[in-house]
Amino acid sequence: MSKTALLIIDMFNDFDFVGGEDLLRNTEPIVDPILKLKRHFKANDWPVIYCNDNFGQWKDSTEDIIRHVESSKGSTIAKRIAPEDKEYFIIKPRHSTFYGTQLDILLRQLEVTSLVLTGVASDICILFSANDGYMREYELHVPRDCVAAETDKRNDSALVVIHEALGIPIDDAETYIDQQDV
Repeated sequence: MSKTALLIIDMFNDFDFVGGEDLLRNTEPIVDPILKLKRHFKANDWPVIYCNDNFGQWKDSTEDIIRHVESSKGSTIAKRIAPEDKEYFIIKPRHSTFYGTQLDILLRQLEVTSLVLTGVASDICILFSANDGYMREYELHVPRDCVAAETDKRNDSALVVIHEALGIPIDDAETYIDQQDV
């Protein structure tokens, strides 16, 4: 049986950019399904890994990023989805969670072969991370109710590419959990 990790991507976000209000509005509904997945992963003692932008601040630490977001438009989401003990936090410099990070090394050390990708934005960071995970031969899953983009059209388009081009399942979090409990 493969070991699976939950990736929570860019949920620490200040939403302070053109289109940020739209992304914030579309991100709020995905918090509960992500938290449901997180509880499932913790109950099974599977890794939970936060992967987050560094906001171009090359000297920021995990605590700096969280503190910055907690005083921004994204504070409500950040407080709800904050990392807990024994969860990992990787700071990424670009769109993909793999590019320029230690994620692949961590996953190999944890003997992870399967990933569930959640977070924002589905048409950028989720899509690029899914592609990079696919190229590294991880088994992937992207629950559609756990990802968001600035618009529904962009989200839907990204999910089509993720599913059709990469063959990644995109059903919802509840279905994913039910399939694991079989």
